Amino acid sequence: MDLDEASPGRWRGRDLGTRTVRYDDRDAILYALAVGAAATDLDLVFEDRLRVLPTFALTRAQWAPDALGSAGAFDVKTAVHGAQRLRVRRPLPSSGELELIARVAEVWDKGAAAIFEVVVECEYFEATWSLFAPGRGGFHGDRGPSGRKRPDGPPDHEFSVDTSPRQAALYRLLGDRHPMHIDPEAARTAGMPRPFMHGLCTLAAVTLPLSGEIGAHPADLVALDGRFAAPVFPGDRLQVIGWDDGDAVLFEAAVGGTTVISGGRAQFRVTT
Repeated sequence: MDLDEASPGRWRGRDLGTRTVRYDDRDAILYALAVGAAATDLDLVFEDRLRVLPTFALTRAQWAPDALGSAGAFDVKTAVHGAQRLRVRRPLPSSGELELIARVAEVWDKGAAAIFEVVVECEYFEATWSLFAPGRGGFHGDRGPSGRKRPDGPPDHEFSVDTSPRQAALYRLLGDRHPMHIDPEAARTAGMPRPFMHGLCTLAAVTLPLSGEIGAHPADLVALDGRFAAPVFPGDRLQVIGWDDGDAVLFEAAVGGTTVISGGRAQFRVTT
């Protein structure tokens, strides 16, 4: 292991602090609409019977990976969100406050890049951001686990998801206001031809109809994983395929034949 003070491995175990965040039913409803809920999904968009989508929690915890970048662990202009994990401990209330604790759980050495894993947890969930940082590898650290392989055999589910041309503009109101998702110049600086979707918005936009495909309620999500393989642009149509895997479903999403989400896995609470 490289013992140099500049080694990315030095960030492993770093405490990123504790933060109390508040939200109300308006925030939860705005989130549901931003990830594709319909006006007729009353238990997602009507405060009198509101159930909060578990992935909403990720918008409240975005400060943690942002804090790591601001602290100098990697170049925030080139690092990208590589993958996301969410484990739900209990349903979110329709409004309230969350005391979030964040840390750097792991730093993996991929050679040309490093992957920083930021974990945020509270009584309601545990979430892990995997941040891919070009130019920060090569510090003689562990490579880390390999990604989930695509299942053999034909998929059990196939459906499409139409994103909205204004979806990224709407989603950024939930907290992630990086200009690359709204400003063409900022997107070009990041190497993109135009503003693109937030990875977490795309993942949630897939998870919402996926629950319907398997007869579950989207608010009953208990576990979610996905890797962001390529950018999605507002207005793109996602082609989603999924494979039943016991009490979970494995899935991928593509745009025009290019995989944009790989290694997906979603599990929902079984209700009787």
